[in-house]
Amino acid sequence: MVLNITKLGEDVLRQKATPVTEINDDIRKLAEDMFDTMIAANGVGLACPQVNLSLRMFVVMVDDGVRRVFINPQIIKTSEETCDYEEGCLSLPQVWEVINRPEKVSVQAFDVNGKPFTLEADGFLARAIQHEYDHLEGILYIDRGDPDFAAKTTEQFKKRAERAAEKAKAKEAKAKKIAAKIAAKEAKKK
Repeated sequence: MVLNITKLGEDVLRQKATPVTEINDDIRKLAEDMFDTMIAANGVGLACPQVNLSLRMFVVMVDDGVRRVFINPQIIKTSEETCDYEEGCLSLPQVWEVINRPEKVSVQAFDVNGKPFTLEADGFLARAIQHEYDHLEGILYIDRGDPDFAAKTTEQFKKRAERAAEKAKAKEAKAKKIAAKIAAKEAKKK
């Protein structure tokens, strides 16, 4: 099932996520739904806060096509070597910025069966893991770049949300007006 993706400006994206307390069928179903959502949106990773859930879990599927689920992850080591790469995010559609991150990362987590694992990653997989892990900490990739760009982007999304709210309000008012006209016609028939 494809879930709704939260956008910049929604509170859950700025909160530190809470640990998953039990790995059960609901969590496994959530992981599958997150993969469905990520794939439908042409993403490579998705964290629970991005689907409006404050849980410490994310999914990643990069170019190798392997579906990876990280439950209650902890980054235990990063390399001193860093690299720049242009990042985007499903919660900030059509916004990209070059971000500097460690080239390699070691992460410990649990899989969907509750089995602990440690993964050493480099390159694009390491970047995706760090990006999604940041979501669990209430950090967005724009926070790691140019502060002016982050402020400008935040303001753009605030304006987008305001316009969307205005459109929704106008649509609701129009629907009420139509419903009132229909009710008035029905009342005249009686």
